[in-house]
Amino acid sequence: MAKDLSVRPLHDRILVKRMAEEEKAAGGLFIPDTAKEKPQKGEVVATGKGRITEEGKTLPLEVKSGDKVLFSKYAGTELKLNGEEYLMMREEDILGIFH
Repeated sequence: MAKDLSVRPLHDRILVKRMAEEEKAAGGLFIPDTAKEKPQKGEVVATGKGRITEEGKTLPLEVKSGDKVLFSKYAGTELKLNGEEYLMMREEDILGIFH
């Protein structure tokens, strides 16, 4: 788990820290903070134990702490922990893992 976080995700929830977005556009222009969209990439900081089925079995998550992931634009709930911003989301909001 991340350094001294006071929260642990439950079930199929995942705690993600957004990755910094590039400040320069493809054409070389710098983008002001007010015009930037929040990045849809992040690093998994903590995970729950897995999704619980109707039969009571726990299905493990495919993502793990340290994975770099791509998530949907409006995924998760924003949290501020120890002065840092995080997103709490379900595994189904993860679109892919970067290798």
